[in-house]
Amino acid sequence: MKVNVIGIGKMGYPLVENMLDNGHEVHVFDVSEDNVSKVKADLNIEATTNFDDFMENALVDDKYRVFWLMLPPGNITNSTVARLAEKAKENDVVIEGGNSNHHESMRNGELLLAKDAYFMDVGTSGGVSGARNGTSLMIGGDRGVYEHLEPLFASISEENGYVYTGKLGSGHFLKLVHNAIYYGIQEAYGEGLEILEKSEFDYDLAEITAALNSSSVIRSWVLGVIADAFADDQHLESYSGHVSGSESTNWVITEAMKTSVPVPAIYSALSMRHRGVQDDNSFSGKVVSAIRSGVGGYSPKS
Repeated sequence: MKVNVIGIGKMGYPLVENMLDNGHEVHVFDVSEDNVSKVKADLNIEATTNFDDFMENALVDDKYRVFWLMLPPGNITNSTVARLAEKAKENDVVIEGGNSNHHESMRNGELLLAKDAYFMDVGTSGGVSGARNGTSLMIGGDRGVYEHLEPLFASISEENGYVYTGKLGSGHFLKLVHNAIYYGIQEAYGEGLEILEKSEFDYDLAEITAALNSSSVIRSWVLGVIADAFADDQHLESYSGHVSGSESTNWVITEAMKTSVPVPAIYSALSMRHRGVQDDNSFSGKVVSAIRSGVGGYSPKS
């Protein structure tokens, strides 16, 4: 398929590589001259920092013009969708792959619908490695558009790693809840490993986490990321205990309160992120930093 990608940063660039590997034709826009130059040099595809030029030369598939956004949630994404809506043609499709608030996604969908165009809210998981090698997609929006674009979604996902979630907003809402669950998982691993680190026993945490991840009931991709971090840095001295919380988990807690769903684990995990902002020596915070670095490519010291 032919895809016009907007935003080729930490997640967008490997996603473009993934698309190219799977035979798709890609045209790129980014505000960064460095990012555009890198794409042109390394991937040998058309890329520009000129939005008007990007729109004039947008690739057209057999039925739709497809625009895939990989941008930070909030003002940057919303203003870009507004710019797209101004120039939208009938049957344009805007795929938004970020961590946006589902209410904003629903409003953006209405904006495009007024132009007889479509908005697909696509929660994207799997980190940088997933974007490059096989991602996880949670896809909300028009079912007919989804069915037409399913070969694109299937080609860049892990096997059975994409799901149509239903009406507009449902994809991003699922991704927000997914992120909140991930908070709880990270916090549980961090707390348990801090207990081991501070116990009277001289544990080799690299060996321990690798062994547990081979066959125990707590094995997971996340624990494998932790094991790799310990293998490189036994006491995680190169990692910061400062780990801030994201607004998206606040949104999930607000939604949970609306529906009277108790969320003590998620709320506690978010609260501990606030502790992490204050305490650089928090070992559980360092574990979370190691997970974020291994999965999402964040700086160990961010």
